[in-house]
Parts: sequence; structure tokens; C-alpha cells
Amino acid sequence: MGKCTIDHSYGDVLAKLEDQSDFMPDALVQKTYKFLQQTISQEAVNELFHLLKKYDLATDSEREKRNQEIENMTGR
Repeated sequence: MGKCTIDHSYGDVLAKLEDQSDFMPDALVQKTYKFLQQTISQEAVNELFHLLKKYDLATDSEREKRNQEIENMTGR
């Protein structure tokens, strides 16, 4: 994914996660909500927003890639 110069807010990410949660594995959704309860860097907020953006429109292989990136991010 290309780099975006817009800083997204926690609220942006929470709204995007809520919008996309029906299309994501339940365990990953819960792990992501828990991750967002921590203090995370602006870079992580932006990256997570872009992984969630248009998740519902992604191919199965793209979703798997995004799932893995979210897993890696939230597992820190």
C-alpha cells in the first residue's frame, strides 16, 4: 500500500473497524479492538486505517494479506 500523508484519528480507525468487522474474522476484530485500547503511534493508527479501508472490497488473497499484517501489528 502506498504511503498516505493524512494523519487519521483513533475515531477514524474505530469507525472503519466497525464498518468492516462483518467482513473480518471475529477473533481478529476483537484483537484489533483490544489493540486500540492501548496507546499506539500515529504511524500505527494510519497503517491500521489503510489496512481496514475498503477491506470489504478486497479479494480473498488480499484479505489474507491484510489479516496477516493486522495480526503482526496487534501482536506487538
